Amino acid sequence: MTKATSDQEFLEYIIKALVDHPEDVKIDRKVDEMGVLLSLKVNPEDMGQIIGKEGSTARSIRSLVRIVGLKNHARVNLKIEEPEGSTRVMRPRKAPEGTDLEELKL
Repeated sequence: MTKATSDQEFLEYIIKALVDHPEDVKIDRKVDEMGVLLSLKVNPEDMGQIIGKEGSTARSIRSLVRIVGLKNHARVNLKIEEPEGSTRVMRPRKAPEGTDLEELKL
């Protein structure tokens, strides 16, 4: 594993172990002044496995990738690409307990 792509190879290893369609895993790596951006594309059927319950798996994967980046003195971020034709529904956020809805409209 070379230093430049160790983060990409590490991410690929983790993702392919989690999904049912490892042949559809695609990772793009871009480097700019902000650091390294890894863009992940998986089979739409595998999105649930990558995101996890309430995003917990995605958060964990991002943490691991950042740690690999820190080891190599690079800032690494992970972007999970939305599959084409996705019908993800955005749930409205709930107001905190005891909050008057009129206050939120101001």
